[in-house]
Amino acid sequence: MRLVLPNPGLDLRIPNHEDLDRMEKEEAGDRLKWDNKAQYILTCVGFCIGLGNVWRFPYLCQSHGGGAFLIPYLILLVLEGMPLLLLEFAIGQRLRKGSVGVWRSISPYLTGIGIASMLVSLLVALYYNTLIAWIMWYFFNSFQSPLPWTQCPLNENGTGFVPECQESSTVDYFFYRVTLNSTASIADSGGIHWPIVVCLVAAWSVICLCYMRGIGTSGKAVYVTAILPYVVLAIFLVRGLTLKGALNGVKFLFTPDVDELLQASTWLDAGAQVFYAFSIAWGGLISFSSYNPVHNNCMQDAVMLTAVTGMTSIFAATVTYTIIGFRATEKFDNCVSQNIVTMINAFDLHEDNITTSNYEAAYNRLNSSYPDIVLGLDIKTCDMHTFLSEGVEGTGLAFIVFAEAITKMPGSPFWSVLFFFMLLCLGISTLFGNIEGVVVPLRDLNVFPKKWPQEAVTGIHCVYLKPFSCATQVDWIP
Repeated sequence: MRLVLPNPGLDLRIPNHEDLDRMEKEEAGDRLKWDNKAQYILTCVGFCIGLGNVWRFPYLCQSHGGGAFLIPYLILLVLEGMPLLLLEFAIGQRLRKGSVGVWRSISPYLTGIGIASMLVSLLVALYYNTLIAWIMWYFFNSFQSPLPWTQCPLNENGTGFVPECQESSTVDYFFYRVTLNSTASIADSGGIHWPIVVCLVAAWSVICLCYMRGIGTSGKAVYVTAILPYVVLAIFLVRGLTLKGALNGVKFLFTPDVDELLQASTWLDAGAQVFYAFSIAWGGLISFSSYNPVHNNCMQDAVMLTAVTGMTSIFAATVTYTIIGFRATEKFDNCVSQNIVTMINAFDLHEDNITTSNYEAAYNRLNSSYPDIVLGLDIKTCDMHTFLSEGVEGTGLAFIVFAEAITKMPGSPFWSVLFFFMLLCLGISTLFGNIEGVVVPLRDLNVFPKKWPQEAVTGIHCVYLKPFSCATQVDWIP
C-alpha cells in the first residue's frame, strides 16, 4: 500500500520494496555493483579521508586551543554529520541514482539542486587535481639527495646564492618560485607553467586509468589508495615520536583550552570541518550508495564511516603534531642559541659559561646585575608555546612545514618520497568521489547516450585541456 504524500506524484516516483526488488533484477546487467562490501566502505573512507585531514584539521586544532577543538568536532560529527550522512546513503540506495536523479525523483522542480551539486564536484575536482599535480612535482623531486628545497640555488654568475631565497627560506623559495613561479599580483596571470602542466597531465592520466570503468576499476584501486595512507601515517607516527620535542606537540594537541569552548567560532569551524570531511551535498556519496543492494544496512555504514572519520582525524592530527613539536623545538633551540651567542659576545664570556641548560639562570643573573646592558641587547623572546601556536593552514603545512621538517631528518629523501606518496593516495581516493559526483548526474541528465561505454564517458570528463587554467603562474589556491 502506497503512502499519500503532500508532493503530488511523489508516491509514484519513490519505489516501494517490491519495486526495488524488481528494479534490482532488471538492472542486474546494466548498472554497476560493488564486488564486495569492503570495496564500498574503503571507497567511502577514501573519499572522506582526504588532504584536509592532514593539513586543515590540525590547523583548526592549533587555532582553537588544541584539544578544545576535538570536543565540539566529535559532538557535531555525531549530531550533525552522521544524520546527514545517513540521509545521503539512504536516498542514493533507495532511488539508485545520482544527485540529479534523486532530486528529480523528489520533485522535478528540484533538479537544479542536483545540478548545483554536480557543478560543485566539478570545481572541486579541478581544485583537487591541481593539488595532486603539485604533490606529484614534489614526489618526483624527492628522488634526489640532497632534496632540492634543502639549499638555495646559485645566482646566474655562480658567485653566490639567489638573494630572494636568502631573504626568505629554502622551502618557501622552492614552493613559491620553483614550483608555482607565482606572479606578484593576481591581476597578472603570467604564462603557462609547463612543469605543472606535465604533472597535471600525469595526474589526470592516473585518475582516468584508475576510474576507466567506474567503480569496476576504482573499487580495486582503493585497496591501495585508501589503506596505504594508514600504513604511512603509522610509520610517520613511530618516526615522529623519536624526534626531539615531538611530545611537546602531542601534549599541545591534547591539552584543551577550555575558554575556546565558549567561542562561537570554535563551534562554527567544527561544524564546517564536519561538512568538509563528509563532502555533504557534493553528490559523491549518493552515487556510491546507489550501487549497493537495495536491502543493504545503510545505517550501519553511516555509523562505521563516522567512527572511522573521527578516529582518523585525531590519528592524523597526532602524527602532524609530532612534526609540529619537532619543528617548534628546533626553533626554540635556535632562538636560545642566538641569545646565548649575543650575551657571550656582549659580556666577553667563555663559551662554556652559558649553555642551553643554564640559559634561564644566566639570563636572570645578568639581567639583575647589568639591566641597562641587557636591555640594549637584541635578545629574542623564546617561548615554546608561541612556536607551537604558529598556525600554518592548507598547502603551507604540507609543502612548507612538513617539507622543512623532513630536511632535518636523517635519510630525508626516503621520508619525502613516503610522505608525498601518501598525499598522492589521499588525493586520488578523494577525487574518485568528485568524479563520481559528476559522471553519474551527467548520465541522469542523458547528456551522454546510454550506449556509450563507461570508458568513453570517463575519458571525456578527464580531458586534459580543462585543468590548464590551473597551471598558470597565479597562486590562487590557499
